[in-house]
Amino acid sequence: MRINYDFLDLEAFLAVKDTASFHLASERLNLSQSSVTRRVRKLEEALGTQLFERTTRDVRPTLAAKRLQIRAEAILQEARETTLAMQDESAAYAYQMAQTVTLATIPSVIGGLVAPAISAFRAAGHNARIRVMDLAANEVAEAVAQGEADFGIGSIPMLEPVTDFTPLIEESMVLVLPPDHLLASKDSLTWHDLSGVPLILPARGTGNRLLIDEALARNETPVLWTHEVGRTTTALELVSQKIGVAVLPKMALDGCSSGGVVWRPIADPAISRPIGLLNRLGHENTASARAFMDVIVGYVRG
Repeated sequence: MRINYDFLDLEAFLAVKDTASFHLASERLNLSQSSVTRRVRKLEEALGTQLFERTTRDVRPTLAAKRLQIRAEAILQEARETTLAMQDESAAYAYQMAQTVTLATIPSVIGGLVAPAISAFRAAGHNARIRVMDLAANEVAEAVAQGEADFGIGSIPMLEPVTDFTPLIEESMVLVLPPDHLLASKDSLTWHDLSGVPLILPARGTGNRLLIDEALARNETPVLWTHEVGRTTTALELVSQKIGVAVLPKMALDGCSSGGVVWRPIADPAISRPIGLLNRLGHENTASARAFMDVIVGYVRG
């Protein structure tokens, strides 16, 4: 069954019922008297019943009008409460979003940079909620470019044309190995020392593997890997289980939960990667996001 009347029709009806006058009802609703009359007639036609007896002297409600009054008042009250509730929820959601900072980051800097920065952010009195998206380097750039993250921490400067890269630090790639490994007795290593050693490298397509392959190709240093892994945590676990040795960014060892590993610098060639902030061009970050970025920059400089 179609409903052929609306809230304004019910308001017009109630105003006439309360004032016993189409003229006074029009003043209350700030409508013309003819508009009030049309709305009441529309309601009568939709309900199939007469609501008022009109004479030259007064307007009297019918029995149908008296029965309709209670339901009309309930309908309008429910509509007002629904509107207020939705407005309150919208305001709360907008406030909540303004107080939530979404950071897209490569996993290898979480222990050495993100976690300490969060602690410093809290110590400075900021109470915004922080959502951390741990992603591959290219996914970090995509999340920032598409607005899924307020900003990002990445290792490859130019992956998306709509993002801006601000360098923070230059981080070395090191060799991670068990403490009792033969190579652990050396203070520094070269890639030639890895000949015949089970080697764990980042998977192809990752930012770290791209840096390693390009550096070795420039130096014409052939290296054979034994295992490929997608995440630094997996590589650390394999090293701790003495499966092999791994080439990883040094910061991946900060806050490392996998015990029983040590690291040594590796040269000829030495490989490093830039770590920096990624922002979307033209995007205005919230005050909380800007404050968190300031804390990250301050932590790095400190």
